[in-house]
Amino acid sequence: MSVNRNEWPCECLRCAGKEDWKTLLVRLEGRGEADHSRDEAVRGILDAVRRGGDAAVLDYCRQYDCPDMDLPLRVSPEAMERACAQVPQEDMAVIAEAADNIRAFHEAQKDRSWFMTRADGAVLGQRMLPVDRAGLYVPGGLGGETPLISSLLMTAIPALTAGVPEVAVVSPPRRDGTLNPHLLAAARHLGIGEVYRMGGAWAIAALAYGTETLAPVDVIAGPGNAWVTTAKRMVQGRVGIDMIAGPSEVLILADSSANPDWIAADMLAQAEHDPSASALCLVWDVALAERVMERLAARLETLPRVDIARRSLKDWGAVVVLPDLEHAVELANEVAPEHLEALVDDPWSVLPKIRHAGALFLGPWSPEPMGDYMAGPNHVLPTMRTARFSSALSVQTFTRRMSVIAAGQEFAAHCVSPVARLARLEQLEAHARSMECRASRA
Repeated sequence: MSVNRNEWPCECLRCAGKEDWKTLLVRLEGRGEADHSRDEAVRGILDAVRRGGDAAVLDYCRQYDCPDMDLPLRVSPEAMERACAQVPQEDMAVIAEAADNIRAFHEAQKDRSWFMTRADGAVLGQRMLPVDRAGLYVPGGLGGETPLISSLLMTAIPALTAGVPEVAVVSPPRRDGTLNPHLLAAARHLGIGEVYRMGGAWAIAALAYGTETLAPVDVIAGPGNAWVTTAKRMVQGRVGIDMIAGPSEVLILADSSANPDWIAADMLAQAEHDPSASALCLVWDVALAERVMERLAARLETLPRVDIARRSLKDWGAVVVLPDLEHAVELANEVAPEHLEALVDDPWSVLPKIRHAGALFLGPWSPEPMGDYMAGPNHVLPTMRTARFSSALSVQTFTRRMSVIAAGQEFAAHCVSPVARLARLEQLEAHARSMECRASRA
């Protein structure tokens, strides 16, 4: 199939060096422009739930999700049991397999407590502790008919692996007031019994401030729409959050060994997420760039979400032709993408060169959707260049580090003079005297 250049679904750029990158980087920054248009409305929702509790949450649920919604907001054990009976065993087997893979990865991720003993007998250390309570937001998908089961698995399993004793799940109800059976069955499979029928900014408010039936949490994790993201940003500080995530993104490094049809498929896997999703392919083979464009055009027209994908590619997609792999890696590190695929002849040689990416997928048999669902590493990843300083959702999202100091008399005697000196330099006399009053005994 040959496609006229005028019909290519995204731009094809030639970049000889850093100066040529600027146009692309500036364009991508437009995806991250702060939008505060919802702030006032979200602030009102947070305040209403803080004051009104369950009644306020119920009112928002009736306005936006289910007109006939009624209390209780918490899903009953009987409803969860019925949901399990409605889910085909084949689906439960897939959920169980994915859960096992995700659990195995996150078990290996756990940090340990440790202690060290100085020669003078002082014991210093660090305890790793889970938070007491975690709140997980799971989007409902299209009217609750496309439940984001993977989001539940990817947020709940790290929390459970961390040892969080109480995990509460919230998700928007369907039009009839119920939650999708697959979501409830997945929660029950993980041993989670605390699930609530609520979504949007009011669900974040309920998790942060608590209501009559939902106790407040310490950490909120999980993806959501712009209203949910704004609410998470506003309650951050009262509770911990996983991250402020933006639209999904993928960057593919590809040499002449790569399959152009697979490249196109992987770009579209991101483009169909959202009109603001970004899919980039960096190549150093002009012929490959043209073949990728042809396959993109062909595959695009067969997608159910063609309008979303087309707009995503047009606004934020590109195939970029660079002089060589080194230039491509340098640009990839500048972009710092959420997902980075290395579809090159020797992908492991690329690994040491990649400094900034939320997750790295090496070789043609590691497409990004594998990471979304089945491989095991977490798919809640930093976006919008925040991979420069941020990491994937993990066991650490739900843990705290507590320092431990158990000094003996010898170490205390040594510390009296230097601590007092430093304290007085900062004009904190009581600090100095706190040490000095021990000098006579030390």
